[in-house]
Amino acid sequence: MSKSTKFIGIDISQKVFDVWSKEFGHKQFKNNQQGFENFALLLDDKSWCVMEFTASYYQHLAIFLYQNGVKVSIVNPLVIKRFIQMKLQHNKTDKSDAKMLVQYASEQKLVAWQPNPQYINECKDLHTTISLFFKQLTALKNKHHSLVSKGVKGKILTSIKRQVRQLEKEINLLETEIELRIKNNEPEMLTNISSIAGIGKKTAMMLIACTNGFKTFDNPNQISAFFGLAPVETTSGTSVRGKPRISKKGYPLMRNYLFMCSFTACKNNPQCKALYDRIVAKGKSKKLALIAVANKLVKQAFAIAKSGIPYNPEYKPVLN
Repeated sequence: MSKSTKFIGIDISQKVFDVWSKEFGHKQFKNNQQGFENFALLLDDKSWCVMEFTASYYQHLAIFLYQNGVKVSIVNPLVIKRFIQMKLQHNKTDKSDAKMLVQYASEQKLVAWQPNPQYINECKDLHTTISLFFKQLTALKNKHHSLVSKGVKGKILTSIKRQVRQLEKEINLLETEIELRIKNNEPEMLTNISSIAGIGKKTAMMLIACTNGFKTFDNPNQISAFFGLAPVETTSGTSVRGKPRISKKGYPLMRNYLFMCSFTACKNNPQCKALYDRIVAKGKSKKLALIAVANKLVKQAFAIAKSGIPYNPEYKPVLN
């Protein structure tokens, strides 16, 4: 990264975005096409814009800058929050946030952002909608169970059953839409990942969609952390011994898919079965072993996606 790089911090919201740089200080623009064009007048080939991953507000501006040849980095908001805390910064304004983004960029290594392919964005929108429908489906089923347990009968149960059937139908339709997009763009990868014993076609599709065809991540550990499957250990000195657990951040639906896959993998996937048996033999809980298997499936999917080679149950890593 050149010392002549001009960092511009951008704090973006629904209607406006605030920018700050050492060259022109603080300015504010409307979060629309005209505001983007006005902002672009301040930029040159040495400009590097830095903004947070904030809902969907950042996307249009980031794509505009990328298409106009301006370097952009999108940073996790939690990373920026921790950076601000580390700097003992107490002010919380749009201007101060934009300024702190510049300071972060000047001290940390940035990765240039690239937009996802259109089909990946479409799959993610479909996926988030499916997740919403699943939450509604669970709520309706729980309500139905509650009413039945109280002895309630009549039209209310019929109405709930009708809504459940409709949601299940909509989920199937949206999953079909995801499958069409994946098959049209990554048919070989879908086939290869689906060949892993324990991973079904539905989970394979979701893995491809959520990871941009495994291009967004450098290693499988990052994917596990992204899905909330990464183990979290809390220890300090001799007195604090927190129970190990998973972070449960990220995609709960994807995490649930992988956890359910782990049951089948323990029976049909030799590597996963060996891992499960080894952990249980040490006296660990079966749930912990299943989570380890879910992480193993992520590692297998990552390796197969990168190599382009179908799953081989007889594969054994070469030890140096």
